[in-house]
Formats: sequence, C-alpha cells, structure tokens
Amino acid sequence: MDSALPIIDLSADRAGVAAGIQDACRDSGFFYLTGHGVPADLLKSLDAAARQFFALPEDAKMEIAMARGGRAWRGFFPVGGELTSGRPDLKEGLYFGLDLPDDDPRVRAGLPLHGSSLYPRQVPALAELVPAYVAALTGVAQDVMRAVAVSLDLPDDYFASGYTADPTVLFRIFHYPPSPSGDDGWGVGEHTDYGLLTLLAQDENGGLQVHTPRGWVDAPPIPGTFVCNIGDMLDRLTGGYYRSTPHRVRNVSGNERLSFPFFFDPDFSAAVPPLPGRARTDADGRPRWDGQDLRAFTGTYGEYLLGKVGKVFPQLRGEVL
Repeated sequence: MDSALPIIDLSADRAGVAAGIQDACRDSGFFYLTGHGVPADLLKSLDAAARQFFALPEDAKMEIAMARGGRAWRGFFPVGGELTSGRPDLKEGLYFGLDLPDDDPRVRAGLPLHGSSLYPRQVPALAELVPAYVAALTGVAQDVMRAVAVSLDLPDDYFASGYTADPTVLFRIFHYPPSPSGDDGWGVGEHTDYGLLTLLAQDENGGLQVHTPRGWVDAPPIPGTFVCNIGDMLDRLTGGYYRSTPHRVRNVSGNERLSFPFFFDPDFSAAVPPLPGRARTDADGRPRWDGQDLRAFTGTYGEYLLGKVGKVFPQLRGEVL
C-alpha cells in the first residue's frame, strides 16, 4: 500500500539506515520499519488474545482496572477513561510494562510506573505473550536507537550504554470501537509521544494520521511493518533538529480496531541534557552563536513523564505523584 511516509529496512547496512532515519526525523519524525525480525506469529497470537479480552463483559475487564495497579500504573481502562488534551478518547485499553518482582529495589522504593503488570485470568495467554512481545520490541528499539546515534554523528552505542542501558519500557494495547456516523470525536486526539521512540503495530483497519510539514496524512497499515516515530525527549535532546510530530487516530473503518504501541524511553532516573555535536544546533541545523541548546530538558525523564501521565488519568494522579 502506498504511503506518504518512508519505509526503512532495519536489516540494511547501518549507514544507509542512519541516513534514512535522519531524513525521516528531520521531516515528519515518522517512518515505517521493516527488516526488524519480529516473528509474525507472535503479533498474530497477541492480536487474537487481545480480541478475546476486549470481547469480555465490562465487569470482567474491570477485574484488572488500573486503580488496582497502584503506583505501577498498569491494567485496564474503559472507553472514555483516558484523556488527550483534556478530552476523553474513544478507546479502551490495557497498560503493561516490564514485570518487576516485589523485591526489586525500584519497587521496594515505591518508584512510580515500576512493578508488575495485571493480567486477566480469563485470557491467560496474555501473561506469556505480552512479556515475549516486550522483549522482542526492546531489542528492535535498541537497534533503531543505534542507527539514530549514527545519524547524529554519535557512537552507535551512545544510547544503549547510557540513556537506554536500563530503559523505561511501556506497552499498550488499544481497542477502538467504530466511530459513530457523524461523530467528531477522536479515538485518540492530537498529541506527541513523551519519550525517545515508539514502535506501533496496527491491524488492517487503519485510522492513524500524522501531521507532516505538508499537512495531515494517513499512515495506513503495511503488512510486516511497524510505524516508528520519535518522541518529545529526542526532540528535546536534539534541540528540535529531530521532530516529535503530532498524530491522532479516528476509526472510520466500521470495524473493531486494535493497535499495539510500544514506548521505548530513557532510564526513568536519567537526567536529559543536550546531546553533543550536531545536536547543539537550532531547528534548522545551524549552530547557535553561543553553542547553547535552549530547549534542553534539565530534569530526569521520570519527572517529565510523571507530569504528563498525571494529566492522562487525573483520577489516578495521586497514585504516582
């Protein structure tokens, strides 16, 4: 299927991949990723299990409501339970992350967004499929970030040995019911992602739109690919040299739409100073007269993330802040 967004083969030579990523990130911040090596059967099985879960009665799904996840910020939310820019989204979903045992130092310290995921007893397959998928996508994301590093004239392990040596990994499964005829609501409204990198698998129903320099364009599903986009932290790290681009979803297919966004972000406790070299430029790639990066974020990624997620589920804000 044709798309306005480029397709990058991760299995190609590193220099070529890096060049393609640079072009994409300087333009829209979005591209399709192929050659990633994730087995198609893994996503197919995950899709089937997710559909089983979302077909359950509401009271069964609420057995793992996010309120039960506490500071780990995991579990189910119903349609309208998540806000984008203060407006309820027309979707329901499941929040997952890295499964950490109770004796993990981060869990014992009560670090927000760290802990165990909640899995539904009615669909036990999810307890095996989700960790396997998260592990596979973590490997892909590290490979993409190596190419991102090369694209910025940095050593290829710049992120893997630093910001993402112990990454913040968040995974969602979203179910978008068909939008009612004539409805002006969005499955998820216009937004940018918070962290470094998002890898999105989507079913055949489409609905994703990206705000490129040429206006809003569709990002239709292409079999065997992930839609990849960069987030706010990479935009900040590069002083706007790479773009964190607004996007949105409306399900007008008439079918039940599923999507599987995987968020690969900096270490929760890591400070996020400006990158060296090329990143010390303005949004047009020209160096500032004093060599400074005025957009550099000076806190930890966790501080930035908590400020964002507290607005998404205001009713749960007290659990993590």
